[in-house]
Amino acid sequence: MMKKFLMNKMPQTLLVFVNILSMFLLYFYKERFDKSILISVILLVATIYISNYILLKISSGDHYLFLVVSMLSSIGIIMIYRLNPVYGFRQIIWFGVGIVFYFIFYFCVKRIKGWKKWLNGYFIISMILFVVTQVLGTKIKGATNWIRIGGIGIQPSEIIKIIFVFYLASYYTNYTKKANEKYKFLGVVYSYIAFLFIQRDLGTAMIFCFVFFIILYIYEEDRKLIYYQIIGGLIIGIVSSFLIHHVQVRFIAWFNPWEYIEKEGYQITQSLFAIGAGGFFGTGIGLGHPEFIPEVHTDFIFSAICEEMGIFGGIAVIMLFLILVYRGFKIALNQYDKFFKIVAIGITTTLGFQAFIIVGGVIKMIPLTGVTLPFVSYGGSSLVASFAALGILQVASEEIQMEQEEGDGYNS
Repeated sequence: MMKKFLMNKMPQTLLVFVNILSMFLLYFYKERFDKSILISVILLVATIYISNYILLKISSGDHYLFLVVSMLSSIGIIMIYRLNPVYGFRQIIWFGVGIVFYFIFYFCVKRIKGWKKWLNGYFIISMILFVVTQVLGTKIKGATNWIRIGGIGIQPSEIIKIIFVFYLASYYTNYTKKANEKYKFLGVVYSYIAFLFIQRDLGTAMIFCFVFFIILYIYEEDRKLIYYQIIGGLIIGIVSSFLIHHVQVRFIAWFNPWEYIEKEGYQITQSLFAIGAGGFFGTGIGLGHPEFIPEVHTDFIFSAICEEMGIFGGIAVIMLFLILVYRGFKIALNQYDKFFKIVAIGITTTLGFQAFIIVGGVIKMIPLTGVTLPFVSYGGSSLVASFAALGILQVASEEIQMEQEEGDGYNS
């Protein structure tokens, strides 16, 4: 009996063991990590254990999604705690808040019916959030995408990502071949992207474009329209690189950061130094100097992981994201309800592409975009929104009781 229990709990037990071991390494490596780290260990382990226990009881869907992202979040919390104990403790609190929103979105999406019917509602809510951000937003690192409420910063674009996926799913679930509807749909999609350009949130704009192109490619019957959108997107990207100063700086830092090492290329060069210093096995937790990289706890958390956990540690993070993407697409393939099939594709693509562009940026594979690494980087809005999206994906992993209406059904 005990053997069976241990076998069933093996992934969760391994996750808890990794958390305890890593936190104790932090405790012994650096004197500045005081006894409060023990409280952090208890909070983190208890949150993961209790949440997974509840999930096993209430959901018949994919139970590995939560474990994969819990491991990603644990790695992020460990590294953030090592960089700044105050930020690390805050991230644990945000992790708990994210779990709460995970279950809230899970129950709401599962219990409320008719999500595919609210096409115009998704657009209206998104535009309200965009306008509020534009009017009340605070400019940070060149982008006006934060709203300060009290002492807490909220990033509405993280919420709009989810709404945008629902909008695309609603449109293609109720798809008609009317030309005027098609052009109206394209106008709405480009209004999302236009607002992001106005607010200089170019990393999020890239994510929106990529998700749109993927779903368009899968579900749009007019193949010429797909090619026109791709060509148009490339033209917009090229023009932006010449006209928008923020984009120009990113490209300068990407093409030759060594020439501009004192200014534009400073972040990326420090990132490359850190990754190189870590080697294959890393310097050890608490023994590197990732703090030399500006904004290391947000945009460059992957570089810090590579320095102190090694390239193998970085590969492990990438593998966890690959598992997440694999299981997300598997959910989409196995889901018969068309709306939730598209939602699963959209959420998986969003998380996967966001991980790709931040990892690709810090290793100088592509230009930096300024987005966060999902579930890993420091930040409440990103973590909570990512867990909310995961809760929706958890619903999509279950067998949906489909509504017998025209336009619904087993079509993909």
